Amino acid sequence: MAKRQRRIRAPGEGYTLPAILAVGLHLGLLILSVIKWPVSPPETPNTAIVQATLISTETTTDQAQQAAEARTRAAQRAAEEAAAAEAERQAQEQAEEQARQEAEAEAQRQEEAEQAARREAEAERQQAAEEAQAEAERRAAEAEAARQREAEEEARRQAEQQEAERQREAEEEARRQQEAERQAQEEAERQAQEEAERQAQEEAERQAQEEAERQAQEEAERQAQEEAERQAREEAERRAQEEADREAQQQAEQELQRIIEGDTDAVSNAAQGEQAANGFIQTVKAAVEQAWNIPPNVGDGASATLEVRLGPSGEIFAVTVSRSSGDSAFDNSAIDAVEAAGPFSELLQLPSGLQRDYRQFSLNFSPGGIR
Repeated sequence: MAKRQRRIRAPGEGYTLPAILAVGLHLGLLILSVIKWPVSPPETPNTAIVQATLISTETTTDQAQQAAEARTRAAQRAAEEAAAAEAERQAQEQAEEQARQEAEAEAQRQEEAEQAARREAEAERQQAAEEAQAEAERRAAEAEAARQREAEEEARRQAEQQEAERQREAEEEARRQQEAERQAQEEAERQAQEEAERQAQEEAERQAQEEAERQAQEEAERQAQEEAERQAREEAERRAQEEADREAQQQAEQELQRIIEGDTDAVSNAAQGEQAANGFIQTVKAAVEQAWNIPPNVGDGASATLEVRLGPSGEIFAVTVSRSSGDSAFDNSAIDAVEAAGPFSELLQLPSGLQRDYRQFSLNFSPGGIR
């Protein structure tokens, strides 16, 4: 069924403007009826009696003429006032009649508009009823179609559910079989891994034992080599000391022989030798002080004495602490300074008779310097 077009009237449409016009017209008529138009006030006839004796030179004819003219003017004024009152009354009656006619016309228009609105409302109600019936029929058809679709959907859903259940059972069976195979494979891999780890651990223990034996052997060889080097060094020092002692003894014997023979230059050579020896000691102290790095936070009262033993050419054989400062860092820094400053080849510049005497000497270390 085709739907008929229905025009929806806006609220107040069709009645607002006529109502406003009607109200405005009535107000205008009311104002016109209230307002009093200006009217010339009638002249009040002079009724006063003049009691006076006039002495006039006018004639009786002139007086009569003037009285006639006054009456004529009074009659004209009265006629004008009556005409104005009649015109005002007629205008008021005409305005009232026009307002009444307009009010009746407005009432008739309003009644016609209300009838038209009732007819339109009736048509709209009829159309709404027809549309409601059509809508009810459409909804009934849709509900029937929806019930049919729901029935078909339910049947399809049950079929899919049964199919999904069968598929899940098949997948579950396959999963259980795969899980069993996976567990078996993992068990085999675990056993293989445990065996590999056991073999690797045994191999690591064997290698560790071999490494320990090798390190022990290397340590024994190193200690044996160090012992051999120490013995060789001591033997070299002993031989050098013996050679130096032998040379010193020979030099002393030669010096004694020169003294016995009356060598006059011996006294002068002894003075020069003592001066050279003092210069050698000062040279040694200066070199050691230049190489000495005093540790931080050392007290002013710290003091250590080192014994230094040199070879024939001024090389350092040994440096030992004869008196410790009580601070191992301070003592070690003094030893490092002596070893860094050597060798002291200036020993060869001393007279041959004094070289042996200055191959061993003491150095006193303190924060104030070396003495």
